[in-house]
Amino acid sequence: MLNRFILSLQSDYEPLSLLRAKQITLNNTNLRKAAVLVLLVERVNGLNVILTQRAFHLRHHPGQISFPGGSYESGDSNLKATALRETYEEIGIVGTDISIFGSLPSLPTVSGFEIHPYLAFVSKDYSYKIDTDEVSSIFEVPINHFFHSKHFLPLPIHSKNHIHITYGTCYNEYLIWGATAQILYFIKSQLIQ
Repeated sequence: MLNRFILSLQSDYEPLSLLRAKQITLNNTNLRKAAVLVLLVERVNGLNVILTQRAFHLRHHPGQISFPGGSYESGDSNLKATALRETYEEIGIVGTDISIFGSLPSLPTVSGFEIHPYLAFVSKDYSYKIDTDEVSSIFEVPINHFFHSKHFLPLPIHSKNHIHITYGTCYNEYLIWGATAQILYFIKSQLIQ
């Protein structure tokens, strides 16, 4: 199933969310590069996705659900290195426990980033250590949860006197929205055709 996914990426991210990002970043051609890992771990009942909840004291996106990752730094050899470095810094998963097997199209965001998502497997025996300056928690979600259209709902966001639509989904007490939901929705749309 994943091989078919990697070989058949044909569409783009959800058009309404892309339109919002393009409207906000129209005059900014210098989007900052960032990279995230969509970490998949094999469990008895199938694959799980590892997600984090950002620390609540952060200035930008406090408490939001995200993939591990972050901004490119000049010392990074490439964006894969960025994703691995940031994952280690945020949640302490070492690169030797991670096997990157693919990537998704880059995603422009309203906050001025161009996110480069990488797909990776992580050892089922991975250990983690949260950096509480950046992350408040780490959790796993069965990937099948995201394959049901009923789990993704349009969310109206009021910003700068405009209402924009993004998509979101809930898992237990977590609301997953924004770029993270966009990436998960994209994965779902590619696998469920």
